[in-house]
Amino acid sequence: MAKAKTSLTAVERRAEELDTIAAVLPMERRDELAELLTDQDIETLRHLVNQGMGDNTLRALTSDLAYLEAWGLAATGRSLPWPAPEALLLKFVAHHLWDPQRRETDPDHGMPAAIDQNLRGQGFLKSVGPHAPATVRRRLANWSTLSKWRRFDGAFASPALKLAIRLAVRAAPRQRLRKSAKAVTGEVLAKLLATCATDSLRDLRDRAILMVAFASGGRRRSEIAGLRVEQLTLEPPIPVENGAPLPSLAIHLGRTKTTTGEQDDVVYLTGRPVEALNAWMTAAKIDSGSVFRGIGRWGTVSRRALDPQSVNAVLKQRAAMAGLEPSAFSAHGLRSGYLTEAANRGIPLPEAMEQSRHRSVQQASSYYNHATRRSGKAARLLT
Repeated sequence: MAKAKTSLTAVERRAEELDTIAAVLPMERRDELAELLTDQDIETLRHLVNQGMGDNTLRALTSDLAYLEAWGLAATGRSLPWPAPEALLLKFVAHHLWDPQRRETDPDHGMPAAIDQNLRGQGFLKSVGPHAPATVRRRLANWSTLSKWRRFDGAFASPALKLAIRLAVRAAPRQRLRKSAKAVTGEVLAKLLATCATDSLRDLRDRAILMVAFASGGRRRSEIAGLRVEQLTLEPPIPVENGAPLPSLAIHLGRTKTTTGEQDDVVYLTGRPVEALNAWMTAAKIDSGSVFRGIGRWGTVSRRALDPQSVNAVLKQRAAMAGLEPSAFSAHGLRSGYLTEAANRGIPLPEAMEQSRHRSVQQASSYYNHATRRSGKAARLLT
């Protein structure tokens, strides 16, 4: 009994320590994280918070650390060793990158069924089949990063590991899929906004979320969920020939996925998105703190910010209300949709990237290529 009490106390203590860094962690799984993560894991995360690591990066590290700990327990019966031996890293690759055709004749190929069921039962595995190579590489990279923060090197640069990954990727090629199957272009956005036609708090909020996320360059759901009034700056109205000036607003993004702490990325809203945002904030009486908040059953506006997953849920719910297939869209579709719409309207790529804040021309141009290849001149040389 004493041993069980000590274990419970340790879990409760880790849960309380996680509360101290709740602002940058996926706290909807706090209790689960407290069970999975070790004291050393928690201390590493606290150190990274104190070092000023970006919120999104820290969330990704925490999510991958939780997965790695869950996989390690399922695969070896114990918490991850630090540093990780080469054999364990090779086992991780073998469990996650495998050939589905060979699996049909060799049930021991790939991740063992018992480990698969264990991780699936905990909610760590959802899709069927091998992992995407990019996911495996990211988790190994984060594993290496966490090892270095603990002052260990590990075997992440070993030739055997690099060769294993190359051979595994070659043996089980996968087509890279977009994060959102369909882009939320201007046409799709209009259908979503049509479902927000009333002056109810929920319609005003969702309309503002959709318009701000799209018009500000396709902001990530974490950026929309974490948006605060203090990030908004009123700008001089934009003159319009033969019309009333358009309201303008600056959004100071601060540290983002692609910037450092010293940079302050700024994007701008003009016209209808500003009006939609002002309408929501006025109706909800928001003058400080989080901009987008939950709304209770009786119309009570929460003081807490929406979590990023709720932004995704809003988009899917509005897609269903618009008669669209919810599974075909996600919050990332607003980001890809912004660039796709910019391409459709002939906006130069550099100008669109100034608003989307993409750093990679290759990544941003892929949306342009997708939007214009079929009808472009290169595809019509013999017409």
